[in-house]
Amino acid sequence: MEWFIQLSAAEKTYFIIAVVASVLLVIQIIMLLFSFGSDVDFDTSLDGGFDGGLDGDADVGGGLSLFTIKSLTAFFTLGGWCGFTAQTFMPENLWAPVLIAFATGSAALFGVAFAMRGIAKMQCSGNIIKSNLVGNAATVYVSVPQNRTGRGKITLTAQGRYMELDAVTDGDRLPVDTVVVIDEYNEDFAVVSKKQ
Repeated sequence: MEWFIQLSAAEKTYFIIAVVASVLLVIQIIMLLFSFGSDVDFDTSLDGGFDGGLDGDADVGGGLSLFTIKSLTAFFTLGGWCGFTAQTFMPENLWAPVLIAFATGSAALFGVAFAMRGIAKMQCSGNIIKSNLVGNAATVYVSVPQNRTGRGKITLTAQGRYMELDAVTDGDRLPVDTVVVIDEYNEDFAVVSKKQ
């Protein structure tokens, strides 16, 4: 602990900021690894007043959330360590370490914000939008009995994913590998007809 006492006031400040932010960063990583943070996001809304929710972000142009817990933690972690290192190597200069800390912290803040925006774009609810399936072509996977006397299965790629759906038809039996068109989509099955 003697080495800490020998540090200058600026070095102590950078060191304390860096250590506290690093501990918070490690806690965030552990929460992500064990999925504690997947359903709850404690980022506050800064876009025109507090809305009382716990899941808003400050949006800055095109959905880029800069001032979130994750990005601010990255700002103070990297800025603190870089400021501490710069102050150690330049003990006589006060402003150069401040500028270095701010620049590296800002880079971390923007880096995390862009990374989180990219991750958010990759997320998908997984829900099928029924109205978008109508008119799509599909292939019979399990033969579809005639006149809705039973259900078969069809396969298709729609809405960015491969799907297998139950299917019925109002016409003749549709054998395996028949190309069909989805005429309508009900509760949990598609009504199909042979593609002309």
